[in-house]
Amino acid sequence: MRTVTIKSPATVSNLVCGFDILGMALHEPFDIMTLRLLDEPKVIIRNKDQFGLPTEPEKNVAGIALLSIVAKMNNKIGFELEIEKHIKPGSGIGSSAASAAGAVFAANQLLGNIFDTDELVQFAMNGEKLASGVKHADNIAPCLMGGVTLIRSIHPLDIIPISAPELYITVGHPQIEIRTSDARQILKKQVLLKDAIKQWGNVGGLIAGFLTGDYDLIGRSLEDVIIEPVRSILIPGFNELKIKSMEAGALGGGISGSGPSVFMLRKNETTAKAVEKAMIEIYEKIGTDYHTYTGPINKKGVEVVN
Repeated sequence: MRTVTIKSPATVSNLVCGFDILGMALHEPFDIMTLRLLDEPKVIIRNKDQFGLPTEPEKNVAGIALLSIVAKMNNKIGFELEIEKHIKPGSGIGSSAASAAGAVFAANQLLGNIFDTDELVQFAMNGEKLASGVKHADNIAPCLMGGVTLIRSIHPLDIIPISAPELYITVGHPQIEIRTSDARQILKKQVLLKDAIKQWGNVGGLIAGFLTGDYDLIGRSLEDVIIEPVRSILIPGFNELKIKSMEAGALGGGISGSGPSVFMLRKNETTAKAVEKAMIEIYEKIGTDYHTYTGPINKKGVEVVN
């Protein structure tokens, strides 16, 4: 096989209390990527969208991830990549991760699946480092694996899939950009012990809620006392969005990644649609352009479409 086309999904990272360690895959939006195998050691990037991202592979998150595979293959092969992005950069729903993870997944398909998931995550994290200055896998892992994932450790890499009950995700995406690197710079460098203890309890409670299907526990655990109070000031209408979503029946939710997208969880589609309606009313009230997405957890992750 010399050519493959894949779709690479958006993701929600952090899941409120799990900064850099928890992530979840969405059904939409997703990027479409076509990768061709070359017989010379180079990477060619072609954009088929309006976002104007760099085509130099060293400056492109998918390109840098592919270059790491070329180096691993002793510079015996190369790739030509066409990217049609539907996940807006700076959206907070894993745009850079979708590009990097989709590229390495497609490369592995063309190479006969010679790399395991952990190796693909390592390749793709080079793209995340380019985008944010830090290697993190909380978007990469669910994008590649689907479902909910826990990144217990980066060094050494230790990723644990977390089973979850039926859940619907509603995402509201105001059409502004927040760069992950900028959103990281405003975070506190020190955390009070009492806040850390509360956060650890919420992370443990959220994972226990997923594993046992305890929706009330999931809702109680979707609380962030460290990151959200700082980052929420960057997001239009955040507090009202959260209040109205809870009134519409959401279990809970918060900032998706570094924002500006906001996500809410609910156990049925009807309530998820009600939450989506509440979000739309807020965005229209404050005069902010937006997109919304509602659907179940994506259990597959990146998929071949041809």
